Amino acid sequence: MDADAASQLAAIKGRIQKAQERFGPPAPDVTLVAVSKTFAADAVEPFLAAGQRIFGENRVQEAKDKWPALRERYPDVQLHLIGPLQTNKVREAVALFDVIQTVDREKLASMLAAEMQKSGRKLPCFVQVNIGGEDQKAGIATDEAVAFVARCRDVHGLDIVGLMCIPPDGQPAGPYFAHLATLARDAGVTGLSMGMSGDFETGIAMGATHVRVGSALFGTRPPIV
Repeated sequence: MDADAASQLAAIKGRIQKAQERFGPPAPDVTLVAVSKTFAADAVEPFLAAGQRIFGENRVQEAKDKWPALRERYPDVQLHLIGPLQTNKVREAVALFDVIQTVDREKLASMLAAEMQKSGRKLPCFVQVNIGGEDQKAGIATDEAVAFVARCRDVHGLDIVGLMCIPPDGQPAGPYFAHLATLARDAGVTGLSMGMSGDFETGIAMGATHVRVGSALFGTRPPIV
């Protein structure tokens, strides 16, 4: 399993490097966020042993159950929250995660700011944008995104480092990623978390600084119980 994990990790990193060389992204580097949601610790550890240190989780409770023991063995792990955050989970999220990628509403921004001040942990954050205007997806509306970033910084004091999005299924991702890049420039942020297993190379072409890759590394996800 360790050899398989190392091979898969090397393959994805190779594809990232080739995309960078081909497209010449504005960012000097692209961060691979290995999306380990739904996978148990024993499936994640081979990737840790292979050198991967940045992981993404969707659910606070799952991460709380999985990562403390792994972090005892790999203390330099950086954990990103990439799923919707409920306000009743803010305290746990701030304690557990190192980056919050899903700030998407005023109340959440306010509560994150208060908890970070209380705990003394000032985490970098991304604003999640509902780039396709889909009712079923989280994220701030595109026409509100720039102003929301400003409020998160100026009113709440959050360290907003970039924007994040999930494009609509079944549609070419490129135009949506290009739109997010434009919003980021208008908002004065440089981070762009965009691109998953099926479209991360397109994300890199449009200037992604972070790509969130799960199934291309870990394989088919186990069913959520």
